[in-house]
Amino acid sequence: MRRRIFFDGLNLALERGTGIATYTRMLTALAHDAGHEVGLVYSSPRRPLRDPSLRTGDFLGPRRPGRLVSKTRGRWNDAVDHLGHAIGVRPCPAEAPNGSVPTHDHLYVARNLFGGAARYFGWTGRFVELDFPAPPDILHCTYPMPLKAKGARNIYTIHDLIPLRLPQTTLDDKRQMLRLLRRIAATADHIVTVSEQSRRDIVEWLGADEARVTNTYEAVEFPLEQLEEPANAAADTIARLYGLEPGSYLLFFGAIEPKKNVKALLEAYLRSGVAVPLVIAGGGGWANEAETRMLREIDPARVRQLGYADRADLVRLIRGARAVLFPSLFEGFGLPVLEAMMLGTPVVTSRVSSLPEIAGEAALYIDPHDTDDIARGIATVAADADLRAELSRRGLQQSELFSVARYRERVAALYDRLA
Repeated sequence: MRRRIFFDGLNLALERGTGIATYTRMLTALAHDAGHEVGLVYSSPRRPLRDPSLRTGDFLGPRRPGRLVSKTRGRWNDAVDHLGHAIGVRPCPAEAPNGSVPTHDHLYVARNLFGGAARYFGWTGRFVELDFPAPPDILHCTYPMPLKAKGARNIYTIHDLIPLRLPQTTLDDKRQMLRLLRRIAATADHIVTVSEQSRRDIVEWLGADEARVTNTYEAVEFPLEQLEEPANAAADTIARLYGLEPGSYLLFFGAIEPKKNVKALLEAYLRSGVAVPLVIAGGGGWANEAETRMLREIDPARVRQLGYADRADLVRLIRGARAVLFPSLFEGFGLPVLEAMMLGTPVVTSRVSSLPEIAGEAALYIDPHDTDDIARGIATVAADADLRAELSRRGLQQSELFSVARYRERVAALYDRLA
């Protein structure tokens, strides 16, 4: 049955995206491929212009110089929006250049939609109702947010309960997040999540009805040209860009933030005594002053921080690594583990949260709270070629459980269930 399914553009508008942006892009593509009408709704810092073709620059990527909203104007806009949120928001149709947003049939924008809805919920405890010109059958919010669409089935993805389980590792307003999550658990038409760990947490911690929570897992899709790039061509690119040779380095990739446990990783790596250098690939993060200081002080011949790498170069880095190290304290899913397994790279990861669920018997597990155990894992994977070969073989096999084809079936069943 063909349905109108709309998705939020909260993370899609970020210049470098996030794991949730990857998740949303995959969902929109699968929904469109299945024959559904796909809509996207974005937020703009300014009132949308009358001409839909001119409603592009304000909601895609960073704000342009000279088009920032003044503080005075921003406060006025907030006050006006707050009044409007009480009676509902009517998103305006918009247009976007080809390729700048995921494949879609409808595109909408509303001023200060996501931030304004969060503030409105904080003040009133109520969700902002979206009144689309033609309502969707389903509004799928890919992150917990106080929005709902008039005349639609409203479903929400809760990736994990890390703000509640490990509150020191996130920047969320914990009181408001708990309030929002409980409201979603009580009122959503359905809740989607990405692992059995998260599904159990949502039922146990939020009191959600088990029948209204579906785990679809996640999937990763690499462009065919990246997967089929000859090994020597990938190696040449990595050597030219970073001076690295295949199999000559260990790799961590991702943001440097508390839950990723990078400080413990650095300490464990130095304690392990391995001669193979550690490469840190990733930009951004927060509360990482200790890690930043350590990275400045450690000999760059031992630990190198590359910063942000574009997707194609990151794939090359993963393919060329002797092993991927991912000692996270908690994950709702763990995309880096799946990405490494799909590319045949051995993985060392934590035996906590969803990670054993995703890696199965295809990883070398460590205790992320035990620096000595992390160090032993690093030393073992660096030295044991037979183990690496076996983990690579198992990883390729395990990753098939999370193939795009299987994910498509799970997502199709989800939307069919909401008919």
